[in-house]
Amino acid sequence: MATNSKRSHYHESFVEKKGPQDLGYKKFWAGLHGLTIYFYNTNRDIQHMQKLDLRTFVKLTDEPPGGSIRDSSIYFNLVLRHQVINFKVENLESREMWKGFILTVIELQVPRNLTLLPGHLYMMAEALTKEEERRSHEMPACYLEVNRLQAQLLLERYPECGNLLLRPSGNGAGGVSVTTRQIINGSPKVLHYKVNLGGSKYMIDVEPPHYCSSLDEVVNYFVQHTNKSLLPFLLDEDYERVLGYPEANNENGESEWVVSTATRAPNPGPPPSIPKPPRQTRAALSSLDRPCPPPLLPRNPQAEEDYVIPIADDQDDRYVNGEVSSPSRPVVTNARNLAKTPPPPTMPRPG
Repeated sequence: MATNSKRSHYHESFVEKKGPQDLGYKKFWAGLHGLTIYFYNTNRDIQHMQKLDLRTFVKLTDEPPGGSIRDSSIYFNLVLRHQVINFKVENLESREMWKGFILTVIELQVPRNLTLLPGHLYMMAEALTKEEERRSHEMPACYLEVNRLQAQLLLERYPECGNLLLRPSGNGAGGVSVTTRQIINGSPKVLHYKVNLGGSKYMIDVEPPHYCSSLDEVVNYFVQHTNKSLLPFLLDEDYERVLGYPEANNENGESEWVVSTATRAPNPGPPPSIPKPPRQTRAALSSLDRPCPPPLLPRNPQAEEDYVIPIADDQDDRYVNGEVSSPSRPVVTNARNLAKTPPPPTMPRPG
């Protein structure tokens, strides 16, 4: 079947999709590029009608929705952090292809536990090379321009958005810091890790040191080596910008998804492929090149007492994997060391 050559997808085919708010399945031409699945009305369209962000990926399952179905091999489910999307495809081969390509871009490795032919694995290896090249030139979505205390507060106040965050390092050498927050026996545990930049490699300062070619690999290392208990911090921006509705096709009687004329653009614009940003240092990246972080949070001295109080990053930044502090050295928890505000006036004692 002919496809539009202007699109740049790792994999594409017809699928039927059912989201949490849908009453039934809707048929789309779908294409995977980067960490996004784009959905089109037909295989000739350039402008997508919907898209699905895979950055909140949790797992893939094969169980058909609503109980037992005669041919269960054509169903699979994409479990995201806050929703489950059901898919129906033409056959088992199509299902395994979609699962394979999705896992390839999520885990940055070609899966070996699926029913795939050598030719399929070769196609996924090519997609893996393209995805690694694409990610090497962009910042991870969980990288935010915040300091240590702000990172701790963000992870505390928005736990549903993830528990791993990248932030600028205080050593000024191009590295980053990783802040994580996990609940252990009902109590929060916040940890900080150093990631140093040496040449073109990032070194995660653990024992033994682990080297990565990009910050995205750094994030993937923490996720995979904690059995996915750590998840990147991502704000929920999964909203549609195109209004559509089902309409009956007079020729075959089936329903098709139609874009409303009120929101249909006269010019389709560029293809949905994610453009490769130019090579540049992280310092040169503007706020338009990375996801917009939430507004800086005001300091709350009362809340700060629940955290390891940071010393200024450019002077003495204590890390789990650093050499600055000793295990026997007590952690300073007095928030007044940070705030240089005058003490409150002494109130007279009641008589």
